[in-house]
Amino acid sequence: MRCPFCGHAESQVKDSRPSEDGAAIRRRRLCPECGGRFTTFERVQLRELTILKRSGRRTPFERDKLARSIAIATRKRPIEPERIERMISLIARQLESMGETELASSVVGELVMKQLKSLDDVAYVRYASVYRDFREAGEFATFLGEEGLSEASEDER
Repeated sequence: MRCPFCGHAESQVKDSRPSEDGAAIRRRRLCPECGGRFTTFERVQLRELTILKRSGRRTPFERDKLARSIAIATRKRPIEPERIERMISLIARQLESMGETELASSVVGELVMKQLKSLDDVAYVRYASVYRDFREAGEFATFLGEEGLSEASEDER
């Protein structure tokens, strides 16, 4: 593993332990050249996935991009980071186990929405507002009515 500090091609593993419910291995490393310490994570990847965007463009699946979009939806919500990480791992495993190497972005979006709905209603609505690309308040209200979320909001008033 290349050192992120000095670029030296080799590093020594000082400590390894499972993380994320055994879905990854966390390794603490030491660079023999500069003495820098850093952490790497090793995950199982069943296959390389390509995401087919609505525009027709193809991009490689990026777990970090998925994590960023979920982080935006869950920002300032009372959700433990471990639950979010487990959800991201679950979505990535579901995508890899579908048996396809090319998936429509809508498949990813629907999986995220399904998981967020079971995790937190506010995060779900935040994600849906971007994913469904609402243009006006009426579309938003219609969506909330279809999902059965508006009744809960009215009951709380």
